[in-house]
Amino acid sequence: MVTVKHEDLSESLDFVSFGEPLEHNAAYVSLDTGKIYWTSDFIDAADEELPADLETSDRYLAVPDKNELGLGRNLVLRFIDQELPACYEQIEGFFRRKGAYARFKDLLERQGKLERWYAFEAESLKSALRQWCAENELEMIE
Repeated sequence: MVTVKHEDLSESLDFVSFGEPLEHNAAYVSLDTGKIYWTSDFIDAADEELPADLETSDRYLAVPDKNELGLGRNLVLRFIDQELPACYEQIEGFFRRKGAYARFKDLLERQGKLERWYAFEAESLKSALRQWCAENELEMIE
């Protein structure tokens, strides 16, 4: 089984989740080596030569974005349901407009729950990546 470092996979997930919907940021895990390759329309990959068949071979697996792993809005709502259920509708309303995460984190700070959110988010991220790796026959190591 090929191994991949948690830190590298987590950074790759952030990379593919960053930016506007039409921006092309992608990351691929080599199923032969565990090496992760990043591609983007907005960065120069001259530092590292990318395999020619990166986007077409079945030997590379695309790293999902946070929403594909349920780590976006759904994660926020799970947290709120557990920690501040009285604020659920208010938080849900935040996600109907831009700037939702800033308003969400501001509310958490006022409620004294921001550090709890960061711990919940980190553990959920690790768990989702571990599950994704297992489903794709990869071993995630610390």
